[in-house]
Amino acid sequence: MKKRVFSAAMTSLVALAMLVAGCGGSSTTQAPETNAPAEQPAAQEPADQGPKQLIVGRGGDSVGLDPIRETDGETFKVTENIYDTLVGYAEQSTEVVPSLAEKWEISPDGLTYTFTLRQGVKFHDGTDFNAEAVVWNFERWMDKSHPFHNADGYYYYNDMFGGYKGDPNHVIQSVEAVDSHTVKFTLNYPLAPFIQNLGMSPFAIASPAAVQAAGADGFMEKPVGTGPFKFVEWKRNDTITLEKNPDYWNPGYPKVDKLVFKVIPENTARLTALINGEIDLMDGLNPDDADTVEANSDLQLILRPSMNIGYIGFNVEKAPFDNPKVREAIAHAINKPAIIEAFFAGLGEPAVNPMPPTLWGHNDDIQDRDYNLEKAKQLLTEAGFPDGFKTDFWAMPVPRPYMPDGVKIAEAIQQDLSKIGIQTEIVTMEWATYLEKTRLGEQTMFMLGWTGDNGDPDNFLATLLDKNNIDSNNNTRWANDEYSDLMQKAKSASTQAEREQIYKQAQEIIFREVPLVPLAHSTPALAARSNVVDYLPHPKGSESLEKVDIK
Repeated sequence: MKKRVFSAAMTSLVALAMLVAGCGGSSTTQAPETNAPAEQPAAQEPADQGPKQLIVGRGGDSVGLDPIRETDGETFKVTENIYDTLVGYAEQSTEVVPSLAEKWEISPDGLTYTFTLRQGVKFHDGTDFNAEAVVWNFERWMDKSHPFHNADGYYYYNDMFGGYKGDPNHVIQSVEAVDSHTVKFTLNYPLAPFIQNLGMSPFAIASPAAVQAAGADGFMEKPVGTGPFKFVEWKRNDTITLEKNPDYWNPGYPKVDKLVFKVIPENTARLTALINGEIDLMDGLNPDDADTVEANSDLQLILRPSMNIGYIGFNVEKAPFDNPKVREAIAHAINKPAIIEAFFAGLGEPAVNPMPPTLWGHNDDIQDRDYNLEKAKQLLTEAGFPDGFKTDFWAMPVPRPYMPDGVKIAEAIQQDLSKIGIQTEIVTMEWATYLEKTRLGEQTMFMLGWTGDNGDPDNFLATLLDKNNIDSNNNTRWANDEYSDLMQKAKSASTQAEREQIYKQAQEIIFREVPLVPLAHSTPALAARSNVVDYLPHPKGSESLEKVDIK
């Protein structure tokens, strides 16, 4: 029987996240150069074995390939192999490590960050990566008047850095090229997770020349970064093909010559393709197929460290979901334990709060609502719906780490809600359309989730529910002033202990108001051919595949 591959990160994620959740007010800090990937060259390969190709099967296509414009995991799975960020994360944790920046210093007041950049790095188009390129990227993102700023904005930038230049809560005052390999950021106020945020996939550094050549919209299909692989071709809803970057700054990598991301929507069809040798690696494995993989000597089961939340959300701008009693009734009517037993096959746990319990700041004192149909009916009656009501229920069309089969889970919830008189019609559509329509608030009751980007509670609690993130990642459109004030207070707090107390208070407000029902935290299952080596899945749901090899 094949062994089940676990990682140390699955038990140490909390400790590592706590180590790196640095606050802006800390004393001068320099990144440990021992973490730099470039100082760990790969061993020499034996005699040439011919070109190597790695084919990754996945459930949905990328929305675009300009990472600053997107929010979906299917995009970042690809872009993390084309681009690099200023800082990165350790292989299986959110510990910050050097990337395009070799080291950095933070002023005692937490308002100035100075980065020393890696020298000799080239973009895939042959132009130089330098301080001016970093400044150009940040000015494009934060300045709405920049000629290559996209009119629809950048959701992640807005979420993580307090809007745009000129907005009252905008974090970054200026970005300056001190010299060709030194960049200085000056902040308007201390931002505790500033360094953590810079490692996130959307904040990858693109070639200014390539953006200018392709145009602000055209660049999403003509990506050019500094990463281990170069873009070759995109066949929509089929394949994205990348090739090895022979000039990559990390010596000895990548290990394979061609990297292909192939869309196979159905989980079972994807597993069949893996068994038949048509693909080498797949995500979105049905949890109940784990035993099948383990029993096959040609395959290996791999478990991704958990840092996610799957939830049922309500558009609180639309009746009857503007009534908290309706939302609470549904929370009592969903049989979470039964759903997790049926669909997660031992690789999930019921969620109480919209952030995983593995992160610091989780409020362990909140006790979840019980599955109680009588209580649910009572609440509906109090809300004015003694006989229930009819509504659409939007279900995710693709498997995601936090929701292994959206439509089937929606059908189970549909049966639960029918017991209290709520009749639902399940609605689904193509993934990119689903994301855009839920962002704009066209949905009523819906299904979504989130995989953390950086190991900081802000990336769950503020990203998903701050009123300032409506039309971005707050798809419930819940606007609670007290809650949003707490989110801003936590961003600028000087100690982690203070931030932790703020986040616990915020979770109490969420529990009381029920803008969403936290459903599950999963341990995502993946599978690979047995000859795939050195693949380490990251808890944030996507990773560079530069070190993966085929033997």
